[in-house]
Parts: sequence; structure tokens; C-alpha cells
Amino acid sequence: MPVLTTPVKKDFSVRGEDSETQQHGSNTTTKVQLQSVTKTYANGTHALLNANLEVKKGEFLFITGPSGSGKSTLLKLLYGQELPTQGEVIVDECNVADLRGDRLSLLRRRIGIVFQDYKLITQRTVAENVTFVLQAQGYTRKEIQRRLEPTLKLVGLLSKADCFPDQLSGGEQQRVSIARAIVGTPPLLLADEPTGNLDPDNSWQVIQILQKLNSFGATVIVTTHDEQLVRRCNHPIVQVRNGTLSRK
Repeated sequence: MPVLTTPVKKDFSVRGEDSETQQHGSNTTTKVQLQSVTKTYANGTHALLNANLEVKKGEFLFITGPSGSGKSTLLKLLYGQELPTQGEVIVDECNVADLRGDRLSLLRRRIGIVFQDYKLITQRTVAENVTFVLQAQGYTRKEIQRRLEPTLKLVGLLSKADCFPDQLSGGEQQRVSIARAIVGTPPLLLADEPTGNLDPDNSWQVIQILQKLNSFGATVIVTTHDEQLVRRCNHPIVQVRNGTLSRK
């Protein structure tokens, strides 16, 4: 079973935590495990086949493989959008398949998700897209504003706070997606092909942001089929091929 380890870093936080932040979620142990996981779809396709994986707190891990190899399915299993056919998916010491309703929602608050297609709300500004998730979770206006500025600074978009998505480039829209994923300071960040629609310069900028978040203590898992980008970084790599996982 591939076990990927790097030195544990301090807990990820854009700024210092206060009592309200602690009420909505503390940064304790973040650990991901797949234990003999098989995911079979109704048509008989095996997205994953007896997959085993362990990711320690504070790691930056690339998941590589061709399109349709099971990379996105793996991430969906981690936040409960998909359930395994066999085996166990453990996130933060919780068996994801056992979680329902509020318990699953609480786990997802500790996971930031960056999508390839951004999933921004076109009728909302950059600031509104980023803070939407905090409003849905019941944060006060004061706490939302406290978090917004440093988050937008981190992704280089403070000057674009009042712009709408159609006024941004593809790279900028992806950085908004990252800002939205991290504004709640989740200790686990999942990025599904975050550079798939970007040119090399914007792709590298996105990876640099993710690496900076990792340096703050976030555990980061990135799926990609961009081998050149992966080679440019010095992070552990797990390859998905024909539903199986192997360390490269």
C-alpha cells in the first residue's frame, strides 16, 4: 500500500483562528485512507479496483493518469459524492460511507474542493462567489469580511473583488474557485484537474498557490494528467491506471 509522508506542517489558516472559527471547525488531524476500495458503476465499469492509499496530514500529493482512469472518482469518494462498492474510505478518522445529513455536511466543511470547470455563479461578483459558502454556513458578516480580504490577496485577486466571472480570464476564474475553496480554512484541499483548461503560465500560477497553501499546513491532493507540470514539482505521485493505484 503506498504510504506518502512529508513533514507535518502547522495547521492551515489564512489568518489566526478566533472563537467563532473554532465553533465552525477546528484544525485537528487530517488523514485520508482508502482500504481495499472498489468502485463499480452500474454498467460494470471499475473506476477503482481494490485500491489502497494513505495520505498523511500536511502532504501535497499528485494523482495522475489518463482521462477516465478513475482520478475524479477517487476525489468524489473522499467527500462523499460517490460511495465505494467495497472497502472503506476514511477521512479525518471518519468512515465517509457511514455519514449522513449533518455529519456529512460537517465533514465537507473541512474539505475545500477546486473544480476544473470553476462552478462560479455568473450573477455574483468575485467577492460574493467567495463568501457564498461562509454565508451558507452561518458565519457573521464581520467574520466573513475578516476572511475575505486576506483570501483574495493570497490568490492575487483583491483588485477584482467587484468583477463578475465573465469579466475575468480563465486563470482568474480558477483562482476565484481556489479562493472559494479555502476561505473557510479547510485542512484538506482537493483539486480536480485545476489546470485542465489553462495555459502553461496560468497552470503554474495555480500550482504555486496550492503549494503555498500546503506550506501553511493544508493537506493538498491534486488530480492531473499534465505530466510536465508534475515533473516540475517535487511532490509524491500516485498513478491511477485501469482502476489500480501505484506509486511512481
